[in-house]
Amino acid sequence: MIRGPRALPPLLLLSVLLLAGCGTERAGGSPDPSASPADPGELAARARALGIAPELVYVTESPGFTVAQQSVGASGEDGFSAVYWSQRTGTRIQLRIDRGTWTADTCVKQPVGDSSAGEPTRCTRDGDAWYRSAGRERGYAEPRKGYVILVSGAGVPRATLHKALLAVHHPSAAELAALLPPAPTAAGTEPVERGDLPPNGDGAPDNSVPSRGL
Repeated sequence: MIRGPRALPPLLLLSVLLLAGCGTERAGGSPDPSASPADPGELAARARALGIAPELVYVTESPGFTVAQQSVGASGEDGFSAVYWSQRTGTRIQLRIDRGTWTADTCVKQPVGDSSAGEPTRCTRDGDAWYRSAGRERGYAEPRKGYVILVSGAGVPRATLHKALLAVHHPSAAELAALLPPAPTAAGTEPVERGDLPPNGDGAPDNSVPSRGL
C-alpha cells in the first residue's frame, strides 16, 4: 500500500508557493553530468533529520518550475515529497517517492496527486511507467525495486509531466544544499544551561505562609 504525503494545510501550501516564486526559476532537462554528487553522509544526515530514507531522496527539473523548499518533507513512513511551482502559470508538479510495489491493480486504487477519493483513477501503460488521470489531476508512476516514483499535477500537460519523470535523479551537492536544511548538530540537541537560576532549588517563588511568633 502506498501512503500519501504528510500534506501541508492549504493556506500554508499557498504561502509556500508564493515564497517559491521569489526565487530564480531553473531550466529543466536532464541532470548536469558535470555536477558533483551529494556527499552520502551529508545526504543521510539531512534526510534522516526529516524522517526520510536517504535512498528515497530525488529531485527533478522542468522548464519554468522551481522547487518550493518549504514543501519538502516526508511521505508515508520514510518516503519523500516535494512541490515544484511555476510562477508564470501558477501550476505545480508534485514529486513523491514512496515504498511499495506497483501493478495494474495498484495503479487504479491509488489517487493521483490531490484528486479526491471519489474520482476514479485511470491508468495506461507508457513504457516502464504508468500514465494516470483522475479528475483534473494527471501524473506518472514509475516502479522501481521496492519503491515507486510519482509525478503529478493539475493543469500540467502530459508531455511536461513525462519530461519531469525522465529528469528525476538523486541530488547533486548544489541541489542538496538548496533542497534539505542542514541536520541539527549534537550541540543543538543538548539542554541549554540557565544562568539565572539559583544553585539550590528550582527558583520557584516561596508561597508558604510564615508562622506567627510569640
